[in-house]
Amino acid sequence: MARLVIVSNRVPVLGRRAQAGGLAVALQSVASPGTLWFGWSGQTAHETSSTPKIGEARGVSYATLDLSASDYQHFYVGFSNATLWPLFHFRTGLMRYSRDDYAGYRSVNRSFAEALLPLLRPDDLVWVHDYHLIPLAEELRRLGYTGRLGFFLHIPFVPPAVLQVLPPAAELVRMLCAYDLAGFHTRRFAQDFLASAKDLAGAQVTEDTVRLDGRVTSVGAFPIGIDPAAFARSAVRAMETGYIARVRESLQSRALIVSADRLDYSKGLPNRLEGFGRLLARFPQHHRKASFLQIAARSREDVAEYQSLRRELDRMTGDLNGRFSHFDWVPLRYMTQMVQRPRLAGLFRMARIGLVTPLQDGMNLVAKEFVAAQDSEDPGVLVLSRFAGAAEQLRDALIVNPYDSDEIADAMHAALEMPLEERQRRHDSLREAVFQGTAAQFCASYLEAFQAVPI
Repeated sequence: MARLVIVSNRVPVLGRRAQAGGLAVALQSVASPGTLWFGWSGQTAHETSSTPKIGEARGVSYATLDLSASDYQHFYVGFSNATLWPLFHFRTGLMRYSRDDYAGYRSVNRSFAEALLPLLRPDDLVWVHDYHLIPLAEELRRLGYTGRLGFFLHIPFVPPAVLQVLPPAAELVRMLCAYDLAGFHTRRFAQDFLASAKDLAGAQVTEDTVRLDGRVTSVGAFPIGIDPAAFARSAVRAMETGYIARVRESLQSRALIVSADRLDYSKGLPNRLEGFGRLLARFPQHHRKASFLQIAARSREDVAEYQSLRRELDRMTGDLNGRFSHFDWVPLRYMTQMVQRPRLAGLFRMARIGLVTPLQDGMNLVAKEFVAAQDSEDPGVLVLSRFAGAAEQLRDALIVNPYDSDEIADAMHAALEMPLEERQRRHDSLREAVFQGTAAQFCASYLEAFQAVPI
């Protein structure tokens, strides 16, 4: 039986349960004994490692490299997160490109390939994850590796008209075509890649393949999921904890609106706060009857755009609460510290509204977690951005354009006024979608397609 080799930018910490990130949570179902997981250690050193450190936990082998401070800046802070991240989230005005960053990105991928190659077997299934490692297949091919190489992108892909803003756009597309299978969250993202391969790289494309330089790459949509049963159990247990009891007491029977995100400009946080402000301005019947909890865990605090976003949210929070607060009611509660997943599950379960309105998102697993956490007898309502990949599956959510603050306000008002029968009907449909499209099902469908690809 072929061995699975997972390659990702970051590798889970040895001996710990999978972290909250979507990639680690999704892959824990296939990271079984015998699996090799390779990637960056998360540490910097005097120079980038040439030989990986290897450890083992629960039968899974973990091989990691340290990065030099210079490689970290060019590869991770620079090209990955200052160039590709904003580009793939349609924020070209925030994209910063430099040839030095691109050279660093290519160099780190070359180092990854050189360190990984001696660990590989000819019949391995090498599954590479996310935008940090797009060039890895091309680097491994140059070193002579002929085994199966698959790729999955955890963020959106963009149409060729947007992608061509990037100077090496055609090179990036050719690198993706060095994989045997390129996977995306949605059919729209897959179609955008096919169009880019045709328009920018001159490839021959069909509905689900790309032919370029004598190699055929299969292309497919594989919606990522969660472990909904486990998250639902966690939500039920959380309701008996002192933490949830304190939250319930502080609400004083008010309806809870909850959002939980990483603090990132792709999440539409200012638009969302403006939407809540429009709700309070246009529908005063909800004053003192609803409270909005926005959790926005700090991230990438050394990046100027994120510092600016945090200042903007601080200002908006103060302004909104200053306009609408009463002596016994503060409408918006804004937190930037991370909330543990079991507590988050409890907050989702007790919420009347889950507000998930990113400007662009590959999938957004928070939406699926909110659905899984609900009490089917008295469920809350999911308000979901049409630009989240999850919107393709969760069609019975209240779907909104996150750029329209009044549309967000209308959806929150509808959710707060929605009768129990409609809430139950919508939830039953959403729950079925979430429990069918699990993380295990995502992995199984990708790996089945991967093994079927001829090489």
